[in-house]
Amino acid sequence: MPPPGRRRLPSLTLLLSLLFLFASTASAVSAVLGIDLGTEYIKTALVKPGIPLEIVLTKDSKRKEAAVVAFKSSKSSPSDSDAFPERIYGGDALTLSARFPSDVYPNLKPLLGQHFQTNDLVSVYKDRFPELNILGVKERGTVGFLSSSFGQEQEPFLVEELLAMELKNIRANAVAMAGKGSTIKDVVVTIPPFYTAEEKRAVIMAVDLAGMRVLSLISDGLAVGLNYATSRTFPTINEGGKPEVHLVYDMGAGSASATILRFQGRTVKDVGKFNKTIQEVQVLGIGWDKYLGGDALNQVIVDDMVEKFANSDRMKKLGTEARDIKKHGRTMAKLWKESERLRQVLSANTETQAGFEGLYHDDVNFKYKITRADFEKLSTKYAAKVKAPITLALESAKLRLSDLESIILHGGAVRTPFVQKELEFIVGTADKIRTNVNSDEAAVFGAAFKAAGISPSFRVKEIRTGDTPAYASGAWWTTDGKEKQQKLFTPTSVIGAEKQVAFKFTEDFPFTLYQRVPSRLGEMVESPISEIQTKNLTTSVKKLEDSFGCLAADISTKFAIRLSPTDGLPEVVRGSVSCEVTEKRGGVVDGMKDLFGFGAKKGDQKPLAEEGEGEESSTTSTESETATTASPKESPTADPTASEQKQEEKPKEAKKRTETIYIDFASEPVGLPQLTDEELGRIKDRLFAFDKSDNSRIKREETLNTLEAFTYKARDLLEDESFISASTDIQRTEIENKFKAASEWLYGDGADATREILKERLDELRGLVNPVLKRKDESVKRPEAIKSLQEALSQVKVMVDVVKQAQESYSIGQEMASSTFSSSSETSSSSPSTTSTTAVDDFADLDDDTSTPITSESTTTSTPSVPQPPPYTPEDLTSLISTRDKVQSWLDGKLAEQEKLSPSDDPVILSSELQAKSTELNQVVMKIIQKQMKATRSPPPPPKNDKKGGKKGGGKGAKKVKSMDIEDLLKDMPKEDREEIERAVEGAGETRTEETAKEMEKLKEGVKKKTGLKHEEL
Repeated sequence: MPPPGRRRLPSLTLLLSLLFLFASTASAVSAVLGIDLGTEYIKTALVKPGIPLEIVLTKDSKRKEAAVVAFKSSKSSPSDSDAFPERIYGGDALTLSARFPSDVYPNLKPLLGQHFQTNDLVSVYKDRFPELNILGVKERGTVGFLSSSFGQEQEPFLVEELLAMELKNIRANAVAMAGKGSTIKDVVVTIPPFYTAEEKRAVIMAVDLAGMRVLSLISDGLAVGLNYATSRTFPTINEGGKPEVHLVYDMGAGSASATILRFQGRTVKDVGKFNKTIQEVQVLGIGWDKYLGGDALNQVIVDDMVEKFANSDRMKKLGTEARDIKKHGRTMAKLWKESERLRQVLSANTETQAGFEGLYHDDVNFKYKITRADFEKLSTKYAAKVKAPITLALESAKLRLSDLESIILHGGAVRTPFVQKELEFIVGTADKIRTNVNSDEAAVFGAAFKAAGISPSFRVKEIRTGDTPAYASGAWWTTDGKEKQQKLFTPTSVIGAEKQVAFKFTEDFPFTLYQRVPSRLGEMVESPISEIQTKNLTTSVKKLEDSFGCLAADISTKFAIRLSPTDGLPEVVRGSVSCEVTEKRGGVVDGMKDLFGFGAKKGDQKPLAEEGEGEESSTTSTESETATTASPKESPTADPTASEQKQEEKPKEAKKRTETIYIDFASEPVGLPQLTDEELGRIKDRLFAFDKSDNSRIKREETLNTLEAFTYKARDLLEDESFISASTDIQRTEIENKFKAASEWLYGDGADATREILKERLDELRGLVNPVLKRKDESVKRPEAIKSLQEALSQVKVMVDVVKQAQESYSIGQEMASSTFSSSSETSSSSPSTTSTTAVDDFADLDDDTSTPITSESTTTSTPSVPQPPPYTPEDLTSLISTRDKVQSWLDGKLAEQEKLSPSDDPVILSSELQAKSTELNQVVMKIIQKQMKATRSPPPPPKNDKKGGKKGGGKGAKKVKSMDIEDLLKDMPKEDREEIERAVEGAGETRTEETAKEMEKLKEGVKKKTGLKHEEL
């Protein structure tokens, strides 16, 4: 075994690696999205540091994007193999529906996860959009589309693929809003509560194809409830509070649903000894109607328009019937688009009308008028369906209508007047109808809040949610030729719940997880979701039998199955096989435990006795054990031998434990066939090719717009006085002719030209105009740049004078100091005794206590002051003069050449060159100035007072010791005196002031030379 120190290194490396991984992950996943995936519109909310819960705007600055994508044939040349049809989204795509109805794909959501042959929603969609080429996808049997912009050999587009294009567009808008460099990967998507496994998987596939990852799916009603709870606090049930129960009624374009929610507060344990209060939102019951929504109400208006149009005199003369009109793609596209507008107008007005030109035939016009009363009469059967989702939700939650505190409205179709009337009639009063949430954006805000709560990058208000799967689920398997099944979860089970399921298999076996969903006829059927196959069950059971002696009857096989927090579908979390075994005493494990002092009982371990004390220690231990088991009446001196015999006769209890081996298993989704890796790769490649084509198209359009704008700019330049002065007549004539030809070409053959050809034209025109523009700009910038350079030359001249003056002053000071020193030397040699006596007295003062101020003064002759040398070297002066002369010579020569040129000639001196020369001079000057600043920098502040001995240096009367005096004394001193002086020097080193620090250092060097002592000894 390696030593502990070595084992820690991999752990430390692992921790550092994980820390780096988490840091990079948090930085990469710094933004999340909440997506309200509606039938008619898609709304998105962004959560990013600095952008909390903000709606993502479309390119048209709208708060919601129409859920539609259209293909428009490319204008690129046929030889361009990378060209794909142009993709158009949102409102722009809807405007093309009347012109290109076969390539506009709206309201795709109801088709997700649906069988092409056996689903009523597919039939309804085909009737509404007859021009679309809808077909079943081979092998999968789901819905696909063939586009008229591609050949017949092109593979059909899956619904998930088209939806992925819309989601990619949404993501691009979010990235633009989040800022450059932002990465958006994780999303939470809203879904109707009735979605089955097939529909949920279709949504997840579309998100994956769009390059994002689903953190969680959340039902529409719970998303609205979560948004409702973000700004509210509910009664705490731990303190006796009563939960609030509300119903969210959501009617969008495709369906209607009712979700009963319970809102409450709860006090839970926090970190340490603290508690905290959280909010909880729990789904109690749900109900729905898949066919009741805005599209169904629009269809009522469309059918009325078709009927009135077919009965018009003009259409009767043409012999056109209603079924002929419903098969005409362009006519139905126009009527469908207008029906949405009419219904919305009727929500606020009692009547409205619409007019059509060239409907069905180019020369046929049609006017349509409808009142709110007529619309409500046509929609009678739908008004009767408003109550059904509420009834189903109450039955699911086992509640009564009186238990509800309010009904919260959400969705665009709830604004329809007769819908609100029906809801008021159901509840019995308008007071319970609440419009205190944003009926358009509450769900998307709830989804974004959920995403922020799941992401580790954000901290939000703690609101715990509990969604339900809507359908019961279970497992079935076959044993001994008989099929068995077990129910696992109910429709109201909480998503995330986990159950342990026991099986009596000892060999590898398969089992299936299923959901109970309604069939086309309405009865509940068991639809398989996933197939689980064990891998190592047989070998694991054999190991338990051989290694641990387990009997087959005692072996237990269990699997943990939960409702997935991501999609709410049942999934196997883990599996294990186990049995209860009896531990054998005295085995290898127990021996190792005893060896290292980990015995199970105190009596099993005895401390080692010192030599000569073994017998006594043994007796004491035995007596202690005997006293523990003996009766209180027994004598404490009982026979130890009898006690030991009793303990040996008492049998030891066998210890039992559970031996567990985890089971490996494989899980495969069942139901609609999944895409193979090859098919998935083909779809991703096609999406990538679309993206590449779109990027090329965008760049081409940018080049085209730049070229067109440049032609307009040239016209203005030809009339500009400064441009005229910087160019010749010949140049302007050539520019005018070239730009005129380019303008005509743009609106002719150039409209379909490739980006490369457009760029060549643009570069050619820029080659004519840019030299003139450069001369024009230089004529403006050059005078100012020359002025700046001349100012820089003046600064260099001033600095040269400063350096010269400093050097001259230093030379004069040196000469004066030399002559003064000569005269002072003669004076000191004529009176040596006075100097010597004074020096000894000064060092006697240094021997005094540091706390006693020195007040005596020296009477020696002062040493002449030597001037400090300047910070500038002769090389600095040479560099200044050389640089100045070189730049001045260059400037004079260039200015002389420039004066000979006309404004239309290219300049020989550029403003950039002048700026570079100015920078060169400034750098030389700054180097000199920095030297001067460094030399004149103020000395450090004096040291602080010493707490014990007063000031570290001397006070006002501190004696300043001159090094020259000590050096003179050391010349003729005896050895004993020198040692005494050296001791005094050490004392002086401790008491010197800051001002004499340098002098004392010089003093030490002098003493070192005279005495030969090392620096450390000094």
